[in-house]
Amino acid sequence: MASLAKDTAIYGLSSIIGRFLNYMLVPLYTAKIKAETGGYGEVTEIYAWTALFLVLLTFGMETTLFRFANKERVDTEKAFSTSLISVGTVSAIFALLCWIFIKPISSGLGYQDHPEYIKMMSLVVAFDAFQAILFSYLRLKKKAIKFATLKLLFIVVNISLNLFVFLVVPKIYHLFPTLLGWFNSGELVRYIFTINLICTTLLTLGFIPELKGIESGVDPALLKRMLKYSWPLLLLGLTGILNQVADKICFKHLIPGPKGVYLLGVYGGAIKVAMIMTMLTQAFRYAYEPIVFSDKRESGGDKKMYADAMKYFVIFALLAFLTVVFYIDVLRFIIDKSYWDGLAVVPIVMIAEIFMGVYFNLSFWYKLSDETWWGAIISGIGCIVLFAVNILFVPKYGYMASAWGGFAGYGVCMILSYFIGQKKSPVDYPLGKIGKYILLAAALWGVSELLNPLNFWLKIVLRTLLLGINIIYIIKNDLSLKNIPYINRFVK
Repeated sequence: MASLAKDTAIYGLSSIIGRFLNYMLVPLYTAKIKAETGGYGEVTEIYAWTALFLVLLTFGMETTLFRFANKERVDTEKAFSTSLISVGTVSAIFALLCWIFIKPISSGLGYQDHPEYIKMMSLVVAFDAFQAILFSYLRLKKKAIKFATLKLLFIVVNISLNLFVFLVVPKIYHLFPTLLGWFNSGELVRYIFTINLICTTLLTLGFIPELKGIESGVDPALLKRMLKYSWPLLLLGLTGILNQVADKICFKHLIPGPKGVYLLGVYGGAIKVAMIMTMLTQAFRYAYEPIVFSDKRESGGDKKMYADAMKYFVIFALLAFLTVVFYIDVLRFIIDKSYWDGLAVVPIVMIAEIFMGVYFNLSFWYKLSDETWWGAIISGIGCIVLFAVNILFVPKYGYMASAWGGFAGYGVCMILSYFIGQKKSPVDYPLGKIGKYILLAAALWGVSELLNPLNFWLKIVLRTLLLGINIIYIIKNDLSLKNIPYINRFVK
């Protein structure tokens, strides 16, 4: 279990640090690509499509590889080569078809003037799908250090190239325009995708030793069994990712023309502030997951652990929520002023993220019983709700409806998973305690909103005191300082 905790910490920290470093590009992008140009709306939409197709092209093979590589009478290397070649082949065909039919595809998506965006990102998503299996293989072989190194190396190179192109190149071009004849300040969106393609391509070189595994070839019988196992995972993955990106994909089709692209950019920039919640809740997940697994050794310990995990997740998530909404006047400087109109969506999007986190915590019942089709059904219903809210209300209310769509979609998933899960595998969640934390957070948030007319610094001080009340309540009821290493030395 010590090895599990160590590896999970490495995987978790590399992912969290990587996301945080990549998050640092948001101020750069929003400062250089003003909201009124609509450029960031294009970035937001195309990356949403990329996330969707990444799930399609991997078709559940990451999890399937783990499942079959650990089965008796299945050769690990054969399972790896079969999954890698199958995903690689599908990804190559996808990229090839995108290039062959680039005109109708780019026109259909509204990028007839920039088909190169689609060309580049089709290659990026194909490489990403291929690398997803390679990263899974590293985890399978317990090569946590190499996994983390490659993840962080990608981020470092990506950030370095972005800083060079967005900050250094314009200054050189201003002094020596003939030296950098390729540079065009109106093509910054293209440079974002170009840099991504360069970094993704270079990352493949780090897998040269693992690529030798292709020599084992494809086992047709094994592939058939793997596909039979993976298709429910594909369905679950599709419904899950649609819940995250559907609003961004359909937005400009519901509000056509330049206005739709502009509003999508404002929405895309504003929700980046809410992504602080995503990073913090992800950190919590990585912290408690090893404990959940290790607790299986104790009879009956699982359900108690799930109940405790839920309680502490809600405590942690609500604290993160209050921190963001209390200091939104400071955090808004993460994005350019031209995106500030969209900040009204931040609380709604963060609550939707909390719903998603609770849904994740509630999902153990169907994962442990191998009834993953329940996850697909529940996520599918949530996705339908999200689409319905967007289609009905986005044309009139814009990105505020998109935010409420996520709120409604994840809310439905959370509620359905709870009630069905309680019938299938009941867990005694401490609903009373959780409810008290929710009521306290809602009350503190309500009081903080009344402080809006006050002076900036006075408002910050008073909201800090409100946050202190929440922290004191947590310490008094569920997080005794006596149980925290090092700190407990100073507490009697």
